[in-house]
Amino acid sequence: MFALSDADLAGGVLDCPGGGSSFTATARAAGVDARAVDPVYARPVADLAVQLREELERGRAWMTARSEAYRWDDHGDPEVLTHRRAASAAAFVAHRRAEPDRYVAASLPHLPMADGAVDLVLSSHFLFTYADRLDAAAHLAALREMLRVARRQVRVYPLLDASGHALPDLLQGVVADLRRDGVDARVQAVAHEFQRGAGHLLVLER
Repeated sequence: MFALSDADLAGGVLDCPGGGSSFTATARAAGVDARAVDPVYARPVADLAVQLREELERGRAWMTARSEAYRWDDHGDPEVLTHRRAASAAAFVAHRRAEPDRYVAASLPHLPMADGAVDLVLSSHFLFTYADRLDAAAHLAALREMLRVARRQVRVYPLLDASGHALPDLLQGVVADLRRDGVDARVQAVAHEFQRGAGHLLVLER
């Protein structure tokens, strides 16, 4: 979804917010200097494991009821995807126990990290996805904070809300404001498109 190359992963990478994703675990196994930040990391690992199981069931029900909103070429059906997500959640839980220092309990727009602490910040299924709860000001504050800690680049995916609706006014407004800050803000096509219409990401560079 982030169109990542080996060169993109050569430096420090931050998953923000990371949630119960196995990205950090998988990246660390490949030798990447990866870490994740999310407010849920303040909770005990056992509690998070229970929460993830509950979220898997809610996700299965959501996708089953709205299966036409997704492309199933890679995942087959909601049942197959749920099993894959369960494996991802298990990898996250195991790695959270093995390398707890890689998981920072914090929330946007305030990250307890120095300026330029990492090379690349990746943010998926948070901004734009929850546009019903986060207004334009919240989006800008979060993006500026991610830019602060990124030496090189910030990538945000997808650019649709949770129901699959495009957000042209929000996206154009955010991009215009960031460009006024001197940020190179551009929309880039990606090959990944599980949620129908989610074929683009936002790339930010100073």
